[in-house]
Amino acid sequence: MAGVIAIVGRPNVGKSALFNRIAGRRIAIVHDQPGVTRDRISAEVEWGEKQFTLIDTGGIGLLRGEKADDVIIRAAYDQVQLAIESADAIILVVNVQDGLVPLDREVADRLRRSGKSVFVAVNKVDTPAVSEQSAEFSELGFDHIFPVTAIHGEGIDALMQAASAALAAKSESSPEERADAPLKLAIVGRPNVGKSSIINSLTNSERVIVSPIPGTTRDAVDVPFEVETEAGRERYVLIDTAGLRKARRVSDSVEFFSAQRSEDSIARSDIVILVLDAEAGITEQEKKIADVIVEKKRACIVVVNKWDLMEEEVRKAREEEIAKAKRTTTNRS
Repeated sequence: MAGVIAIVGRPNVGKSALFNRIAGRRIAIVHDQPGVTRDRISAEVEWGEKQFTLIDTGGIGLLRGEKADDVIIRAAYDQVQLAIESADAIILVVNVQDGLVPLDREVADRLRRSGKSVFVAVNKVDTPAVSEQSAEFSELGFDHIFPVTAIHGEGIDALMQAASAALAAKSESSPEERADAPLKLAIVGRPNVGKSSIINSLTNSERVIVSPIPGTTRDAVDVPFEVETEAGRERYVLIDTAGLRKARRVSDSVEFFSAQRSEDSIARSDIVILVLDAEAGITEQEKKIADVIVEKKRACIVVVNKWDLMEEEVRKAREEEIAKAKRTTTNRS
């Protein structure tokens, strides 16, 4: 790969719409509700003759020194920092309709400290008159300002020609490496059974956000993963998915699209890993998820998570049985 381009900005400026436009397909969920994107979402993209990894991030919604009590907001903030650190070039998305706001300045300051090449995408520029307002964002101190309309694709070519040209030179992969496509593993299950925790354990990183709140993961998040074996390095893509709820419990359009992304992830995977909760056992929802896996004709591995909690319950049950047996023997004697 030639490098990594990260898309950053404050919430609800159109980062995911731009990500989908550059990637050429709907990957990230686009919605007017701020905070829909939380994890880093990545896609392998080819633009012209350049190949690179494109990363979408959650919105930076905190000013410097401001602390978040919400564990998800804090984790999303950390995910953005990881994306900035891994990027060779950064696209800062702002919204011309809102004008330059303090959070835009905060994000810009943060990006300047990173020392990375930054390209400002002034989004939602629908008319020539509005395009003139893009000049306001030159106050952020970056040389490259591009008026764009992510939804309609206006201005994207100029933006990407500049951004892709700035990527750090990377060694080209060999024909053998290009032919050896990574195995795709989709991690699926009900909400809060530990899917994201499994991915973080496998990759030995905080790659996806983990919290006890059901529904933390919304998009399907692709996580490249490599394992060193005696035969050489094996490449995988772990696909973290939103938990699949019962249809009647899908309360809004964001949850609906999350569920749809999960089903799409099953379809594009090579192997599905169905995660069960040892304490909850097999529920009706697991059976429905299994039906989707069978319908898509995918190989499946069943993982029973939180087994340590089950072992503790079994130990307690055995101790109670032993104590009961002793009391019965004492009473008889």
